Amino acid sequence: MYIGRVIGHVVATIKHPFFEGRKLLIVQKLNLNGTPSKTYDIAVDDVQAGIGDKVLIVDEGSGARQILHGGTTAPVRAVVAGIIDDVEITA
Repeated sequence: MYIGRVIGHVVATIKHPFFEGRKLLIVQKLNLNGTPSKTYDIAVDDVQAGIGDKVLIVDEGSGARQILHGGTTAPVRAVVAGIIDDVEITA
């Protein structure tokens, strides 16, 4: 699981049937200080996130599939599980 920022979306006319009607977002991972890293994921949006939103990503296949309605066998590795309002680190 990690915090990221939505930086784009993916459009595909030919895709696995599971992705029909689902939004795919490009999410850039953020470092603990909030700066962007050089890595990203393509994640299924389950919370209606948009470009610029700070989001919580579940990036472990089995956990991500459980979020998407009960552990489907769809080819999913990452899911947007929440839109983040604020992050506070006390250390």
